[in-house]
Amino acid sequence: MPLLTVTGLRTHFHTRSGIYRAVDGVSFSVEPGETLGIVGESGSGKSATCYSIMGLIPQPPGRIEGGTAMFDGVDLLHCTPAAARGIRGNRVSMIFQDPMTSLNPYMRISDQLIEPLLIHGKTSRSEARKRALEMLASVGISDAARRMRQYPHEFSGGMRQRVMIAMALITRPALLIADEPTTALDVTVQAQILELIQRTQRELGMAVIFITHDLAVVSGLCDRVLVMYAGRIVETAGTRELFENPRHPYTRALRRSIPATQPKGAELYTIPGLPPDLSKPLPGCPFAPRCEFAVARCHDTPTSLSEVGPGHLQACLRVQSGEI
Repeated sequence: MPLLTVTGLRTHFHTRSGIYRAVDGVSFSVEPGETLGIVGESGSGKSATCYSIMGLIPQPPGRIEGGTAMFDGVDLLHCTPAAARGIRGNRVSMIFQDPMTSLNPYMRISDQLIEPLLIHGKTSRSEARKRALEMLASVGISDAARRMRQYPHEFSGGMRQRVMIAMALITRPALLIADEPTTALDVTVQAQILELIQRTQRELGMAVIFITHDLAVVSGLCDRVLVMYAGRIVETAGTRELFENPRHPYTRALRRSIPATQPKGAELYTIPGLPPDLSKPLPGCPFAPRCEFAVARCHDTPTSLSEVGPGHLQACLRVQSGEI
């Protein structure tokens, strides 16, 4: 039975210049212990999807227009504020993209680390401090007792990200959402952070949703992948299947964009054009204006996910009809 099942999620932002359909009918599920990757260009709706599930969309201008997100029998999109607080930061935790803007600059690291435990009534203050010390040590921060008394600006970017991971894991969640946790880190620290997440996942048996635009990270970390474009899922499959046999033209283009796959000395491949304006209706395939395989009907015929193999779904009309 899935730990989390999202069905028909739609999140729109109502602004003076129009209604932006950031998430437009997204459905997926996550099994206990599974690592699900969500990939796509900036603005494709990856983070907005998970912020919606966590109840962190600013309202206004954001609004959950429809859908459900069932977590262990509770609809996270329509439950009471008290029920949401009991789950968020407790059974479902999140690592944010930028730790410097996510940590409170006026609070010591110790106070920020023990806060989730105290809010959810899991332990006493003294026991919480002991757990915080253990978590800091487990995420690779040396001299944890001294570091606990410091402020976020006294840590490097990689160390702040480790603190964020410690905060997310201190309540031993069933589901961890990692929103591009390695974007601002160098390659060495990135590898350490990813290994840390994997090790903790094995120890706790938790599920992970990993949001990134780095396909190389996804290939080595995730069990299954969702490819998002313009607020929609355009393809989903097991990781190996997706990389060996991508079916949607957008997924193919993303794979061609990986620098390591380019011939030595050749010009790096880039996807032509720009993502669509999400404030305007998209009657057909949202990728059609940039797609080398697009024909007239791609621009005005609605698309939907269709199975092309066991557990492999994609939303290209021409692939579904067998034309490409």
